[in-house]
Amino acid sequence: MIFREENGQRLEPVEEVIVDVDDEYSGVVIDKLTGQRKGDLVEMKPAGVGKTRIVAHVPSRGLIGYHGQFLTDTRGTGVLNRIFHGWTPHKGPIEGRRVGVLISMENGVSVAYALWNLEERGKLFIGAQEQVYEGMIIGEHSRDNDLEVNPLKGKKLTNVRASGTDEAVRLTPPVRMSLEEAIAYVQDDELVEVTPKIVRMRKRFLDPHERKRQARAG
Repeated sequence: MIFREENGQRLEPVEEVIVDVDDEYSGVVIDKLTGQRKGDLVEMKPAGVGKTRIVAHVPSRGLIGYHGQFLTDTRGTGVLNRIFHGWTPHKGPIEGRRVGVLISMENGVSVAYALWNLEERGKLFIGAQEQVYEGMIIGEHSRDNDLEVNPLKGKKLTNVRASGTDEAVRLTPPVRMSLEEAIAYVQDDELVEVTPKIVRMRKRFLDPHERKRQARAG
C-alpha cells in the first residue's frame, strides 16, 4: 500500500465508494465499510423501490479483498463502484481476521482421508492430491489459534473390513482464494505466494520452532 508524508503527518489514499443494494442488506454493508474498514459514511438515501444508495469514503487498504465479501453479503444483488477521492491522515490499524489457520506440518501430497478428518477443524483451502509443504497454510481454523496438522496421514489398513469402512471419502470443495482475497486474508506473520498456476499462503517462518522463537521475541 502507498503512503505519503506531508508536514510530518502520514497520509493514506481514500476512495469514494458508491453502493446500490436492496434495503435489507444496507445494514451489513454500512457495518463492513465503516465499522470494520475505517470508512466514513457520507450519504445514505433511497434509490428506487426497495433499494438504498450508500456513499462512503474508505481507505484503499480497507477495500482490498472486500468485493467478494460484498457479493456474499448482498447475495450477488449489490452494485459497487469506487473511485480515488483523495488523501487523509492514516486511520490506524484495520482489524484482520479473528480466527487462526491450519498449517501443514509435513511435506508431500495431501491425502483425501486426512483432509476428511480435518474438515471438523475448519474450512480447507486445498483438495486431495495437492502438493503441500511444512509451514503452508492449508485451511482456516474454526478457533482463534493456529493449529499444525498433518494432511498426509492416510487411513490405517487392517485385515478385517467392517461394514461401511471402505466407502469413498467425500470432501467439501475447498475454498479457492483470488490474489486480492489472499492479500486481505494474511496476517503480519504470513505471506502470499503466487505462481503461474496457483495462489497459496504460508507462514513467514516455515519451521515451527522458529515461529515460536519469533513469537516470543515479538
